[in-house]
Amino acid sequence: MNKLIEKFKGIHPGFILEHILKKRMIRQRPFALSINEHPQTLNAITKGRRNLNTALALKIEDKLELEEGTLALLQTYFDISQEKEKQKSASPNLSILRKSLFWDTDISKIDWDRQFKAVIQRVFERGNDAEKAEIRRFYGTKKVDTVLQSKTRKSYQVSH
Repeated sequence: MNKLIEKFKGIHPGFILEHILKKRMIRQRPFALSINEHPQTLNAITKGRRNLNTALALKIEDKLELEEGTLALLQTYFDISQEKEKQKSASPNLSILRKSLFWDTDISKIDWDRQFKAVIQRVFERGNDAEKAEIRRFYGTKKVDTVLQSKTRKSYQVSH
């Protein structure tokens, strides 16, 4: 795989483009005009405010003699990292979790990050396999196992 892609995977391609232009001492406006693009469009891309479409990526790659697809792939990897971040920062899939698990609270008001220990313990004490799987997916197996092991140690210490 292209070294540039491996090195900058997950970073907005506009930031990489800006770095390449500076390194080669190419000014943005004349460059944009040389590829028949609006300077404002190129500027928005280099500031990360706009995504880089495939057609423009190909024009830029051709002009800068970069390997074909490099910037388009960087955009794809950036999109993937953004989507993963969105999925991770949300809440678990509430259609899988029964509201009766959280009978004593409003499920829509749970702070999933701050109350993770209580949520994990509750689901693993009273939840079904699908609910447990969703909590493992949301928090990650390592975090779930750490909480469950710490609870086991505490109950062992209390009973002995």
